[in-house]
Amino acid sequence: MATQNRMNRRKFAKTTVLAAAATAIVPGFVTSLNKAPSSMKRKFGKIGFAVTTMGLGGQASLQWTPEGVDPVKIILKAFDLGINYFDTSNLYDPSQANFGKAFRIKNLIPGQSGYDETLRHSIFLTTKTHLRYSKGNGEVKGVNNWTNGESGTHTIDDLHRSLSLMFGDGKRSYPEGAYLDMVLFHNLNTREEVDAIYEGLDNPDPNAERIGALAALRDYRDGTNLTGLNSRNEKLIRHIGFSGHFDPSVNMYMIQRDHTNLLDAMLVAINANDKLMFNMQHNAIPLAAAKNMGIIAMKVFADGAMYTKPAEWSNTPDHVVRTVSSPSLPSQSLIKYSLTTPGVHLAIIGIGQISDKDEECQLTHNLAAAQIQPDGLSESERTAIEEMAKKVKDGKTNYFQNAALPLTAPKEVSVVQTRENNLRNSKLRWNTAYAGDAPIKKYEIWRDGAKIKEIQFTPQITTDPFAYSESLKDKTSHIYIVKVTDGKGRIAESIPVILEKTVS
Repeated sequence: MATQNRMNRRKFAKTTVLAAAATAIVPGFVTSLNKAPSSMKRKFGKIGFAVTTMGLGGQASLQWTPEGVDPVKIILKAFDLGINYFDTSNLYDPSQANFGKAFRIKNLIPGQSGYDETLRHSIFLTTKTHLRYSKGNGEVKGVNNWTNGESGTHTIDDLHRSLSLMFGDGKRSYPEGAYLDMVLFHNLNTREEVDAIYEGLDNPDPNAERIGALAALRDYRDGTNLTGLNSRNEKLIRHIGFSGHFDPSVNMYMIQRDHTNLLDAMLVAINANDKLMFNMQHNAIPLAAAKNMGIIAMKVFADGAMYTKPAEWSNTPDHVVRTVSSPSLPSQSLIKYSLTTPGVHLAIIGIGQISDKDEECQLTHNLAAAQIQPDGLSESERTAIEEMAKKVKDGKTNYFQNAALPLTAPKEVSVVQTRENNLRNSKLRWNTAYAGDAPIKKYEIWRDGAKIKEIQFTPQITTDPFAYSESLKDKTSHIYIVKVTDGKGRIAESIPVILEKTVS
């Protein structure tokens, strides 16, 4: 495998930032991708499905369709090119309806004559909900609970809406046998939203005044009715995940709260300007990878801000970028950067336009760039792409992402003592530090000014803190500090905590 990866790195070298031609098609792909070989695939975390390295994003022309563009043809061409991951959302109206039109052409409607069940099983269809509750009043401080411009409805409403728009009549009904491969909680921004989603999960009570979204989606995944919200015991979804653009610590909290491994995937903003912000690649992504979650990259082009679009949320057809790459910042380089970020399985990319001419077709161009192994760029090549990207808009492209943080000290450090078998036991606890522009390498435990233990860094996979214990023979007080070191040798240390002396 290592030899194959080295060969692939050489094979794709001409399409990196070091390439002479910014619009070169990846060597090994024939001139017309309408006749291309099978697209490269990767195993999608614990889901196991083999996903193409590029998925079709549900925004761009599928949501804000410019005049003269047919969004259904974009979807159909993605099918023809072998793309098997499709992304949309209840906030992307009319994106789901456009998928519904394409699915009818591709015979993907259960119960209709010619239904192609084999094709349906060969693709992975994901939609999203921004509704945080499945029952009760959603007006809670810090919780954005809304869909398609409306608020106050519930998660299962979005589930039924998605199935109806893509497989049914568009009016909330859908045929038996219709299902979604995955539903993501869309765009988590606050810990309060995470708490809302998890409300009632551990002890679901049909009589509860309020139930979070996750308990209900679990019912519709498993065909159970623990919440009282799935009276028909339907199985309408296969997997559950979430997306997050803004704050890696919120993404991490969402994963850490998942003690029963319900979450199968994370859709996360990751591009070449990520390290200029509170970054995902050294914080949220390693944690998701440690839980073997499927990891989907988004905002590869910073929602078009790497090119012609202002660095602000898109909301009109004028914001849809319809050009193919740029001599100063090849789009291939940005795609390859995201796809060689450790842990990432695929990148979803919205398409502004397609064309029969490969040099003018975003879809074929981007798919060609996505044919890369996880280690297909060296660190120096990735750094070169970062240097190019940060020149765009003075590096201020990632408007959707929280401002940069330096390496932080370990959080919530505490120490307690117990006595057992005439021994004095000290137990030190702390929560994870957050990385800056380099990965965290190790923790160090210091007592009374001397290092007593070095611990190689691993992600904190639950809300349970890290812990270090030792037995002491004395009765005096001690001062503990937890230090963290990153890949550039920088150190941050916690506030000292005191182990009180004993009197017995």
